[in-house]
Amino acid sequence: MSEPVFGDMSGMAKASMDWRRLAHNVEALAALTEAPLMAMVKADAYGHGAVPAARVCAEAGAARLGVASLREAWRLRRLADLAETPVMAFLYTPEQPGLAETIEAGAELGISSLAGLAAVAAAAERAGTPARVHLKGDTGISRGGVAEHEWEAFAEAAAKHRAAGAIDVVGAWSHLACADEIGHPANGMQKAAFERFLAALGAAGLEPEVRHLANSAALIADPETHYDLVRPGIALYGYNPVPRIPVDLKPVMELRSSVAAVKRLPAGTGISYGHTRHLERDSNVALVPLGYADGVPRAASGRAEVYLAGRRRPVLGRICMDQFVVDLGDDAVAPGEPVVLIGAGEHHPDADDWSAWAGTIPNEILTGIGARVPRYWNRGVE
Repeated sequence: MSEPVFGDMSGMAKASMDWRRLAHNVEALAALTEAPLMAMVKADAYGHGAVPAARVCAEAGAARLGVASLREAWRLRRLADLAETPVMAFLYTPEQPGLAETIEAGAELGISSLAGLAAVAAAAERAGTPARVHLKGDTGISRGGVAEHEWEAFAEAAAKHRAAGAIDVVGAWSHLACADEIGHPANGMQKAAFERFLAALGAAGLEPEVRHLANSAALIADPETHYDLVRPGIALYGYNPVPRIPVDLKPVMELRSSVAAVKRLPAGTGISYGHTRHLERDSNVALVPLGYADGVPRAASGRAEVYLAGRRRPVLGRICMDQFVVDLGDDAVAPGEPVVLIGAGEHHPDADDWSAWAGTIPNEILTGIGARVPRYWNRGVE
């Protein structure tokens, strides 16, 4: 017996992306700098869809694309319409399979350790072509990147691999820890450290084509970090990490659901797990079939709002795995009524709102939207 046609979650929820808004954001960010943009489309373009986002960013003027994993880079490099757009991947382990295949595909690799450098050089030999690499120094985020006491050895090893034909040094880069905090002392310290890292590379005879340090926040707030390339991430998708500096950014994603059921409940009724909320008066309540399995953060329980039937309305009680309850008061709403969780309208909640309610950042809200929610772009890209 064949499986019945059930459809997908689009009947209950969908995430819609506006390519014109993404293109607008690329252009708005490019206007802030003379440096080319590396559009960060890692984590499935912050939950928006990596392939369509990469295409829109490239068409809007982004010179390069950035991803985290080898798989992400390999997949983008296989797209004929992005063949002329360099793609950098930066997060992998030295023993990870796929290094040689990623190099063969023409992707560039960020290198954050001596072991990683050796692994990439060996993979390039297997691939039969030099690896195009971006050497990363840890200038103070204490995460990825070579520690300062190893910079000299790192630079000398890279110079040897370049002389042997195993690598081409395309870039030198680092990442900022506190760029969204204007005036934080770490910013000045990291900029000075980056200059020392560049000097260490220069002492070994390495002159990278591009030097890059700025993320979204630094692109907006600190022109001294722009160098030869900037790497916007969250700002591409419409969210400003330095809100005190206005930038004309437009949210790219709208997340919508619909009402599954409505019922009238008396005052005093406890709502959802733990009865953390009781109705203060007789009210109509709506059930919305989305929950934390779909990326609606449980931590926003008791604070979140959605846009339903012409205005914002509070989410009642705890957000569950697959559903949550909305207070309608005395308003009559029918099943099937649209519910906007993240929208672009003046009165709609957005990812900044959800991050405030959940005590996090919009990056986590957007990337956390689950696989059960289908994505749609309002242009013919896949």
